[in-house]
Amino acid sequence: MGTTDRADRFYRDQVLDHLNARMREFVGRQEMFFLATADGNGECDSTFRAGPPGFVRVLDERTLIYPEYRGNGVLASLGNLSENPRLGILFVDFLRDRIGLHVNGRAWVVPDEEMRVRHPELPVDPIPGRRAQLWVAVEVEEAYIHCAKHIPHLQKVPRQERGDRAWGTDDVKRKGGDFFGAAAEAADRAPYRRREETPAHSRRREETPEEPAEAAPARPRTPNPSSFQEEAERVLALVQQRAPADSGDFRGWFG
Repeated sequence: MGTTDRADRFYRDQVLDHLNARMREFVGRQEMFFLATADGNGECDSTFRAGPPGFVRVLDERTLIYPEYRGNGVLASLGNLSENPRLGILFVDFLRDRIGLHVNGRAWVVPDEEMRVRHPELPVDPIPGRRAQLWVAVEVEEAYIHCAKHIPHLQKVPRQERGDRAWGTDDVKRKGGDFFGAAAEAADRAPYRRREETPAHSRRREETPEEPAEAAPARPRTPNPSSFQEEAERVLALVQQRAPADSGDFRGWFG
């Protein structure tokens, strides 16, 4: 896309192999992050993690830890990490700074009891749904900014206005129940087959008398390399026509 110079400058000026002082302070007050993992075959999953401010702990400039609470039993992220230890974390501060921080690295899992022996200062929450079962430790390999350009500015709603939904609840209804109606459709669909049970080349909906094979959605066609390149060059030409001039010597929000 003709952005090699800008990409090289970004890597040179913004991408660190550790968490600097401003990054460590930023992570230490976050209440949420987004997590990306993939299994040994590259099948991806993204999810959300949250907790009280400081639930993600920075142990040093190259190590952070976060707790795994009781969930739905699927353990998608931990299952992926057991096959492929690489992960991507995105912290976004919607409330104060309107800025984001990417942290990419390698992870390993530590039992809660073992982590508390190493770090006895970790808080203990008496509520089971808010009590860590495991900890994921992350060796930082890349840390870099996510710019504020498209991050919305949000405000916290006072507790009395947001309803009675305690953080960390295990109540099924309060957690969302069957919000999207998936369970209501369970009787009308074939049993779900986990990925490892279905070869990648044959993953598709099973045929039923009511829905013959020809009605199934067609697989996306593999793009033609030459047509893709032509389209990319066309879009690039349009972008370059309205590209703004390089602005100043700003070296980055995280210093």
